[in-house]
Amino acid sequence: MTNILTMLAGSHVVQGIIVGAVLAFLTANIIMNAVVKAMTTTVNGWSTTLKCGQPGNGILLRAACAKVLPAVNVAQEAAYWTTTVDSAGRRLSGQRDYVLHFPAGQLPPNEAFWSLTMTDVVGYMVSNPIDRSSVGSRSGLVQGADGSIDIYLQRTAPSGHESNWLPAPAGYFKLMLRAYLPGRAVLDGEYHVPPVMKVP
Repeated sequence: MTNILTMLAGSHVVQGIIVGAVLAFLTANIIMNAVVKAMTTTVNGWSTTLKCGQPGNGILLRAACAKVLPAVNVAQEAAYWTTTVDSAGRRLSGQRDYVLHFPAGQLPPNEAFWSLTMTDVVGYMVSNPIDRSSVGSRSGLVQGADGSIDIYLQRTAPSGHESNWLPAPAGYFKLMLRAYLPGRAVLDGEYHVPPVMKVP
């Protein structure tokens, strides 16, 4: 058996199989990335797709969805937006302070609830002093006098706005906004999440 393995290890057949497998893997990733890009819409730095989880999706579309949103719901059950950049296209970083401003009546339309979650760039929750990784419609966010809602994304607590604070890590981070049982404006692509603004 050892002689056979030694012979195969030095043969061009094994090297060809390895090279072929690597090329197949790289090709599949290139194709899936192209499919993801084609099915994704980005507005104000927030990217979303409403095509994942739909019955009848082909194998390429299912694979692409599994790569970016594993175990995703159909759009009628939940809509997802993600961003890693601010309004100027710079990567979100705990070294800067940000605000996500929802004008009055412009929260994500839904029939259930919405939430905004912060993770590191890999997708792991961020530990912080108040043990808060998300805020949303059930968080008791305080409205402004005009009915708007500001969510503060920064490392230190914003004085007087602690109830609307989502603590950021020291490094880069990612945001995911979810709307459960999204409204018609979401499903029709008419609703757009406001940009994440750097605080001057």
